[in-house]
Amino acid sequence: MSSHTSHLREPLVVGNPTLAQISDDVCAPMERKPSGLWWAAFSVAFTVMIIGLSAIGYEFYTGIGVWGLNKTIGWGFDITNFVFWVGIGHAGTLISAILFLFRQKWRTSINRSAEAMTLFAVICAAIFPLIHMGRPWFGMLWVFPYPNLRGPLWVNFRSPLLWDVFAISTYFTISAVFWFIGLIPDLATVRDRAGTRIRKKIYGILSLGWSGSNRHWVHYETVYMLLAGLATPLVLSVHTIVSMDFATSIMPGWHTTIFPPYFVAGAIFSGFAMVLTLLIITRKVLNIEHLITINHLENMCKVIVATGMMVGLAYATEFLIAWYSGSNYEGFTFINRAKGPYAWAYWTMVSCNVLSPQVFWFKKMRTSVPVIFVMSLVVNVGMWFERFVIIVTSLHRDYLPSSWAMYSPTWVEYTTLLGTFGIFFTAFLVFTRVLPVIAIGEVKSVSQFAKKGHAKVHPSASASGLDPEAMTDDEADGALEVSP
Repeated sequence: MSSHTSHLREPLVVGNPTLAQISDDVCAPMERKPSGLWWAAFSVAFTVMIIGLSAIGYEFYTGIGVWGLNKTIGWGFDITNFVFWVGIGHAGTLISAILFLFRQKWRTSINRSAEAMTLFAVICAAIFPLIHMGRPWFGMLWVFPYPNLRGPLWVNFRSPLLWDVFAISTYFTISAVFWFIGLIPDLATVRDRAGTRIRKKIYGILSLGWSGSNRHWVHYETVYMLLAGLATPLVLSVHTIVSMDFATSIMPGWHTTIFPPYFVAGAIFSGFAMVLTLLIITRKVLNIEHLITINHLENMCKVIVATGMMVGLAYATEFLIAWYSGSNYEGFTFINRAKGPYAWAYWTMVSCNVLSPQVFWFKKMRTSVPVIFVMSLVVNVGMWFERFVIIVTSLHRDYLPSSWAMYSPTWVEYTTLLGTFGIFFTAFLVFTRVLPVIAIGEVKSVSQFAKKGHAKVHPSASASGLDPEAMTDDEADGALEVSP
């Protein structure tokens, strides 16, 4: 065995498909009738969505008094769910923009689904500040500066609710543009394969006249690079803004400078877990396991281990600072989290977010699809409880024991949370039917780089003078960069 053998890259596409076969496999879900499994999943998700929207309508009609909030706990499920869904959307931007800038080729099969997941998650997140207004048709007038007869009506820039509006609108806009730009070449492929005039017309409009010429590709790659650079700061800025909802207060447990990096790491942590959940199901149902391979899943598991350790470090640092500060109030807040009435929620959070991801240190575990799927669900459960612990346990016992209270969510809050999952999965299921779930052009560009015996080697490898059967990762990446 040569010295290079151990450094050969894992295949990004297995089965040695031709370029035409890749197009066929990705476009197949859009060109054939949906399977019974798809209809079953869609029926469940759509039903849950309708139930959730009905609960939101009931809350609009009745008022937020139907929630379990009280004078002590003014934030509950609404803000918990908001922070949870914003965090879910972070993996899409990370996979799409940052990994693209770092030339990580394994992102090509998963970035499209992750980007779509980002948009759907942000839509779910936007629901909660909206309903938190109580009467959004009045409250929304105060979150946008606009001219009126009394002169400029300035919004309250000190309000965290306003920061959330700016964060969500900016994040959604950039993510949507980045997602659509990446879709254009694939929309042209779907347009050219369309079997009906209506489909050809719709996809023709969406593809913006793409012809696949060299001029189009040059402009496309330039714009894609610029948008990736523009979207990259969003990963840090958006959840930092969300963390400031808490960090700028004077509440013990919230007033800490660790929140921005802590929230960003947690968002990526939960986002990658949700991407794994969706992709494991998608690759099986759509029969694209040769395009979304075990190698992709394993790489995402490594990211989960890294970010999970960051989150664990943040948990420990919070206790350390509470002790080192010498503040009785700060110390009590964290002791109350670990030993108080909501201790069950705290230890659920620690078990799911700190202990459970450690199984991915073992290659056998991070290459086992059932284990990965279960762990992705466990991580998301833990990250939801993290937001619940931060919000509720910091509020329910404050400076005055006479104002201590417990929080009991009502059926409206449970149903609303369930309804957002219905919206999320309904949107994703529709996405798999009308748009390519994998970036066809990007997968084709990396499909020829694989282990000997798994796939063909890109012609540029031979042209560059390298041994195509014993190329290291760096050599293969270099060959890809100079390929036409």
